[in-house]
Amino acid sequence: MTAKARILVVDDERSMQEFLEIFFRSEGYEVATAEDLQSALLHVEGNDFDVVVTDIRMPGGSGIDLLHAIVETSPETVVIMMTAFASTETAIAAIKEGAYDYITKPFKVEEVRIVVEKALEKKLLSSENRRLRTELRSRDRDRSIIGSSPAMQRIFEILTQVADTKANVLLSGESGTGKEVVARAIHNSGDRRNLPFVPVNCAAIPENLLESELFGHVKGSFTGAVQNKAGLFESADGGTLFLDEVGDLPPSLQVKLLRVIQDKSIRRVGGNSDRRVDVRIITATNRRLDEEIAAGRFREDLYYRLNVIEIPMPPLRERRDDIPLLVAHFIDKYSRDLDKPVEGVSEEALARLAEHRFPGNVRELENVIERAVALSRGPTIELESLPPAVLNPVEASPAPRISAGGVNLEELMAEYERGLLLEALGPAGGVKKRAAQLLGISFRSFRYRLEKLGLDDSNTGDS
Repeated sequence: MTAKARILVVDDERSMQEFLEIFFRSEGYEVATAEDLQSALLHVEGNDFDVVVTDIRMPGGSGIDLLHAIVETSPETVVIMMTAFASTETAIAAIKEGAYDYITKPFKVEEVRIVVEKALEKKLLSSENRRLRTELRSRDRDRSIIGSSPAMQRIFEILTQVADTKANVLLSGESGTGKEVVARAIHNSGDRRNLPFVPVNCAAIPENLLESELFGHVKGSFTGAVQNKAGLFESADGGTLFLDEVGDLPPSLQVKLLRVIQDKSIRRVGGNSDRRVDVRIITATNRRLDEEIAAGRFREDLYYRLNVIEIPMPPLRERRDDIPLLVAHFIDKYSRDLDKPVEGVSEEALARLAEHRFPGNVRELENVIERAVALSRGPTIELESLPPAVLNPVEASPAPRISAGGVNLEELMAEYERGLLLEALGPAGGVKKRAAQLLGISFRSFRYRLEKLGLDDSNTGDS
């Protein structure tokens, strides 16, 4: 802990004051002393102490009274109680009212050192979590966009420049990097902010329904069309239409989308008249559209219409400095959503999160924190609340070759299967049902394989 940490020692025995003052100064701390409640209160009112070490019994009031005053006036200060063995029940009661810990007299110097060091670590962690939450809440841009890394600063600069234009924007990058979040921020920052923002995932809607979803249809145009229906372009009129996974559009709809961009009008399925629409189009893809064009799967003329301004979204592994901010943001979000009093994350858990590669990017991190908040038993996320994929990352290794002595095929297959199971839990945020879907197997089969390989973990989410 830094040598600038400030400690107040409160005890009516002058010898104890002097002993602790000498000891703490030798440890590099700044120290003040007080012999009773009133002098201690004067110190606390005029100074910011990191730690107060106070006797419970003293003239003019008790250590409990001092604790109450500190909790009210300086809640960031950590309080450690000193007590004789006979009054440990009072010390335990003090912990319930906000004290960090207690030391029983007579005590060993090493015991005092350890308790104070841990108290200072707790204060530092609490201050850091508070700072991160304050920084998140004070942003004047879209609060759901989190990041202070150079990569995200470039995103913010571009966002500011394009928000009030009508230019089409293409967001490119891996899945889970926050493309829809940025699309919403562009819409909310521009002059269309009070008009509709309509998102649609082009890969999630069957091809035979996607045209009707986008452009609408007239009654009787196909089986099941029992009434006229406006499409998403009409719903977004005046606002923004966000086409996610635009690289998955079938060729026939690519032609119609190009026509909408050129003519600013749409025609419902089965209709015979055009309807004018004023829609800003923002698209996103995790595919390399230049490669899709070369392979004949995406129209080059449509690509240039969509890609007036491209914003490449960086993967989380390239903006690791943002992980603490994102963690604080998601803790704040899910502690409220799940009604759990979780306020921060331990240094060990945060360090493990910072080391993880996050193949599922920000979406995976969000799933991990949602799970951790749900499983946390206290106000801080600890290592035990993180999923196995974060705690036990699988390192890729080259496939072994068959040596002259042969290989154990069963062991090799089991090891490969173990790696895939753990890897799938990563982007699934530790949720077994989602991991099973990623591997194309049933939930029951996934559980069986985990148990067979000794990987079953009761802390892993089932749904």
